[in-house]
Amino acid sequence: MTELSTEIEIDAPADRVWKELMDFGAYPEWNPFVREISGKPEVGAALSVYIKPEDGMGAKLAPAVVKVTENRLFAWKGKFGISGIFDGQHEFHIEPIADDKVRFVQREEFSGILVPILWPMLKKNTQRGFEDMNRALKKRAEGN
Repeated sequence: MTELSTEIEIDAPADRVWKELMDFGAYPEWNPFVREISGKPEVGAALSVYIKPEDGMGAKLAPAVVKVTENRLFAWKGKFGISGIFDGQHEFHIEPIADDKVRFVQREEFSGILVPILWPMLKKNTQRGFEDMNRALKKRAEGN
């Protein structure tokens, strides 16, 4: 299993960060990585997700929601073709630090036979996409 992880501190309460994260319809307005997302944030629900890091290739995904804990955790799991080729579990964690401050952690665990081949591209473009999204979410949640 190979993992990417990024984090950022956001000067906003957990419920505000959660509200922005769950407002899928607004993603095209602010999100430079997850450009579009639709579906219900409920365990077992199918999502339609379009990701495109800056200067990277875009990809349309159809993951399933695997974890939802209001104001704390949202996660989906997707696969390319059949399981075991290229799978990823993407997680968004909101960790309260104080009443009006959280640590936002975005991480993904990759597995499957294509991961070693795709890892150099993932490491560069996907990590940058995570960081860009983190900064944009911070700006949006803080009202800047």
